[in-house]
Amino acid sequence: MYQDLLLATDGSDSARQATEHAIALAGQLDATVHIVSVSEDGPHSSEKRDEMRADPEDEAVQTVEEAERAAAKEGLEVTTTVRHGVAQEEIVDMAETNGMDLIVMGTHGRTGLDHLIVGSVAEEVVRNASIPVVTVREGT
Repeated sequence: MYQDLLLATDGSDSARQATEHAIALAGQLDATVHIVSVSEDGPHSSEKRDEMRADPEDEAVQTVEEAERAAAKEGLEVTTTVRHGVAQEEIVDMAETNGMDLIVMGTHGRTGLDHLIVGSVAEEVVRNASIPVVTVREGT
């Protein structure tokens, strides 16, 4: 049923937990893990990343490489992609244009004013994806 899992990661703690979940699920299903990280160009992109990391492209590359090592260590087939743009749009587009069966991603669990201003990438992916989305909340 699920042969191609799209793992969307930004290197955050919740994304690392989602990586662990995707790897375990892919192992059980003998599925391929397709890892994507988005170098954000959209509104509020600077609020979503650590200001100490000046280059979002390098950050995205490091993020997919870290997840790739974890999946390869478990003997899984893995592909990696770094995309540029608005994260939620790029994740949904990659899933749809590449025939993915499932999206796995973390959620920061933002609430209140922070949620209203910055929004939730995971929430937008859940709303707009045409395939199932598994979200892994930080701290679970």
